[in-house]
Amino acid sequence: MTVVERPELSALTETEYGRRSPFSGAPTGPLASAPGLWRRRCWVFLLVVGVAWSLWDATIGRDRVINPGGWSQVRGFLTASWSPELDGEFLGVVARSAATTAGYALVGTGLALLLGVVGGVLMSEVWWAIDPLKRSRRRTKNGYPLARLLAVLPRGLHEAIWALGFVYVLGRNPLVAVLAIALPFGAITAKVVAELIDDRTRESVVALRAAGVGRISAIVYGVAPLIIGDVISYGFYRLECSVRSSAVLGAIGAGGLGFQLTVSFQSLRYREIWTLIYALILLSAAADWWGASLRRRPTMRRRWISAGLAAAMTLVAAVRLGLRPTSLVDDRARRLAADLVSQAWPPRLPQGGWRALATAARDTMQLSVIAIAVAVLIASPLAFLAARPDRPRTPAWWRSLLVRGALLTTRSIPPTVWALMILFVVFPGPFAGGLALGCYTAGVIGRLGAEIVENADAAPAAVLRRAGVSSTAAFAYGTVPTVAPRFASLAMYRWEVAARETVIVGLVGAGGLGRLLAQQTAAFDEAGMLTTVLGLVFVSLLIDMLSSRVRAALR
Repeated sequence: MTVVERPELSALTETEYGRRSPFSGAPTGPLASAPGLWRRRCWVFLLVVGVAWSLWDATIGRDRVINPGGWSQVRGFLTASWSPELDGEFLGVVARSAATTAGYALVGTGLALLLGVVGGVLMSEVWWAIDPLKRSRRRTKNGYPLARLLAVLPRGLHEAIWALGFVYVLGRNPLVAVLAIALPFGAITAKVVAELIDDRTRESVVALRAAGVGRISAIVYGVAPLIIGDVISYGFYRLECSVRSSAVLGAIGAGGLGFQLTVSFQSLRYREIWTLIYALILLSAAADWWGASLRRRPTMRRRWISAGLAAAMTLVAAVRLGLRPTSLVDDRARRLAADLVSQAWPPRLPQGGWRALATAARDTMQLSVIAIAVAVLIASPLAFLAARPDRPRTPAWWRSLLVRGALLTTRSIPPTVWALMILFVVFPGPFAGGLALGCYTAGVIGRLGAEIVENADAAPAAVLRRAGVSSTAAFAYGTVPTVAPRFASLAMYRWEVAARETVIVGLVGAGGLGRLLAQQTAAFDEAGMLTTVLGLVFVSLLIDMLSSRVRAALR
């Protein structure tokens, strides 16, 4: 979310498409410069200290965090996974809820892509800085930073926070979930599209502009043909993310599988919970398979066919959901939006003042640190096991399939459900929230890490094996050093995402600013909610800045 002079592809984008390593061109080992090596070691030391401090402050090693009385509930919950609820009436409810969740994901992703493409063009250096025809220097100088700054707020707030605001204005309206997905995902997509444009199309746009072609025409003919395939593939990755977000939004009242999960969990109907979880896994698997098939065989014909099919499904979903865009501008919505602004401004400190706000912000920071540490600890070995081997139908291939299924399950279960399960046996606090968010994030990092391993250069390990080194030593000294930098970059990127997602586990009592926001929401304290939201934005910006510095030091 920071403004840089020469943006590069984000860690997520590079991981998804294996275009190039964020560390390409940066020598390591004996060729690395002493100052660069020193900076890397300093950042690694600070990260270790940060994890240790977060765990210690979360009372790990100083007080009890495990609730032994909850293990019986955990056993009952896990046992129910073998006998999900298959009653015909309930299965009908599940099918309708799954269709609602899929509809939110499709329409939200479609709108996010539309916003992302338009915003990505306006956020790119190519649009603002490349002008052989001597456009106004003032416009060039000020427009680019302003466009980047305007995209910070939408992607700095989790979709659940957007949903809370839209619910106040629109009530129980399907547009709530669609807009809550589209705005933050659209801002994230805009950042990715801008970096694709600046990375791949600068020369073609310069040439067209020098030939007298207008700005818009230069973008259409010089940019679109070069990035459209990657944008379509990225859109299908976003579709899987939207499925998970739709479930999260359902947990706060938007309907769909997430809402049914919350209802069943509140009444401890474990068999119903597992039926809903399996439905959510199937939806996520379908979106994941669709996107993965495009990345493995990325022909433009397949991409356009998939894009056309997705567009048709999106239109059907919009009609089925009964979306009415005019409800955004009717008299009731305008009146409620004005009331919300008047009640929220000026911001008001929570009870306890700055001290309470700072404590909640500290807990949120610790929660995100614990989450990413847990995720990396779980996902790092699983990523190697999940990487697909070259030959199918081998023991390694079946092992990869099994591990990928486990990773799909962990990331398909919403963080709210993870938090509710973990709160059975762990006392509420940052450790419980970090553990829940870490389990969810491990599924995402493990899946993206497996693609890093698959796309890694196999030459170093092969050379070591030909030299007579054992397979274990070749893996340790050939494969691991090759993929470790990109793993680190991916972990830092996911730290930024985890910081925004802390609000979800906080809403169910796991601690941090999310818990404070839940208390203020229950009390209808709009001014206090605005203060907490601003605190969340500040924490997200701080983590984004730290993450960017770490990634830069590792290059």
